[in-house]
Amino acid sequence: MKSFLKHLLNIILPPRCICCGEILSQENGLCPKCFSAIHFISKPYCAICGAPLENPIDEKDVVCAKCLKEKRHTFSLQRSAFIYDENSKNMLIDLKFHDKTSYATVLAQFLYKAAADILKEKPDVIIPVPLHYMRLLKRKYNQSGLLARELSKLCNIKVDDFSLKRCRNTIPQVKFSGKARIKNIRGAFFVKKPQNIKNKKILLIDDVMTTGSTLKECAIALKKAGAAKIYALTVARTEHK
Repeated sequence: MKSFLKHLLNIILPPRCICCGEILSQENGLCPKCFSAIHFISKPYCAICGAPLENPIDEKDVVCAKCLKEKRHTFSLQRSAFIYDENSKNMLIDLKFHDKTSYATVLAQFLYKAAADILKEKPDVIIPVPLHYMRLLKRKYNQSGLLARELSKLCNIKVDDFSLKRCRNTIPQVKFSGKARIKNIRGAFFVKKPQNIKNKKILLIDDVMTTGSTLKECAIALKKAGAAKIYALTVARTEHK
């Protein structure tokens, strides 16, 4: 009965590509043209931060120059599904600002594949980057929370929406660049329930990583609360980071 109703619904409202809107023959989220245009991140990439690498000498456990310079790494592992560019940005913008919440189901599939290295480490809990309550009231949903819940269904790791909180309603990061982003977001997060974080391996989820300032501030708050390890996972990342 369920399969019949689903078939009937697909006739009335056929599945469409979440990138260009073309009608699809299957519910796989992207048409072949859009799929081939998206720059999915695959090896070789930095073994720590997940940044794409070009022509390394040895593809196994290669670390980028930036991570080699850092004495302490914010994240034990960091991964993203694809590059944020003209071919991929519209579906993320639609998810975040245009109420296309159903896109989270498709994007979580990409997250799941990108998280293969992280999932081998067996994280204890998934935590989405939180919105300030004023912005949440305006937008009505947290896109990172939607992604976290859809990913949770795929990897069977529970989601904690309550322990990490945003204590300042910061100006959107898109209005800043470089050091201004770091200043804008500094001290914007705190852990309300440290007992849920202490000695836990945390998988932190966000939609896009640009400079990484927001993720790092979340990690600072989680480490202060006693997190054992923190992993970062985003749907997309800008190419220069």
